[in-house]
Amino acid sequence: MRFHLDTSEVFIPDQMPAEQALARTTHLCVSAHQDDIEIMAARPILECFQQKDKWFTGAVVTDGRGSPRDGLYKDYSDEEMRLVRFTEQRKAAIVGEYAAQVMLDYPSKIVKDVSRKEPVDDLVALLDAANPEFVYTHNLADKHDTHVSVALRVIAAIRGLPMEKRPKKLFGCEVWRALDWMADSDKSPMDVSEHENLQAALLGVFDSQIAGGKRYDLASMGRRRANATYFETHGVDLTTGLSYCMDMTLLIENDKLDLLEFVRGLIQHFDQDVSERILRVG
Repeated sequence: MRFHLDTSEVFIPDQMPAEQALARTTHLCVSAHQDDIEIMAARPILECFQQKDKWFTGAVVTDGRGSPRDGLYKDYSDEEMRLVRFTEQRKAAIVGEYAAQVMLDYPSKIVKDVSRKEPVDDLVALLDAANPEFVYTHNLADKHDTHVSVALRVIAAIRGLPMEKRPKKLFGCEVWRALDWMADSDKSPMDVSEHENLQAALLGVFDSQIAGGKRYDLASMGRRRANATYFETHGVDLTTGLSYCMDMTLLIENDKLDLLEFVRGLIQHFDQDVSERILRVG
């Protein structure tokens, strides 16, 4: 398949023809940056791992050129960092046995520019080729501009499909803002207790980020463990790892539903939960 940029890439770990590899996709994660997938989508990766009827595909929208760097990578140019991060993402796809790994290779400024339709067009093409049942992306309350921009482009792309071609579910996941603030009734928890070794390996291949000054590996595994312990106030731990998602399916079932209204509703539920507890025990 062809995307707008000649530098885009479709990497197939098991070397199946790209069209067939994408068509087997059941779970698709669309992220802003290399390593975001492995931080936020551990559950669907594990759910598809070593399964014959479930396949995970990852898609990274940006090129990774602007990432912070230190240590071994402190003198790397933007283009050198791009090449390193592409290589690392391919390694993760091999470790996680992905159906495919797509790199769209856009500069962040293009993704954040709502007037540029190319990223949305490419996502429509990807969704059409993969036809996933479940889509995972960044949550709309994330504090990173590029992450939120990617989530908006994903929603726009899905809304550009006919209803019968849309995924069953759309989830917004944790990266640059945890979702423990959400009311429990609004959380979509994902059990990531299994295969901690695989989760650690997926995070660990991104050496340019870890050795380069950001311990995403420790932070991500720590967040999952913390979520598992702090989810239930009056019961024992039922899991050893938990990730939270924002269920955004309503936004692809109803094109007239305003995105800000949707997010503000979740914030209002949080406000209500806090207020009611203070009034109850105060």
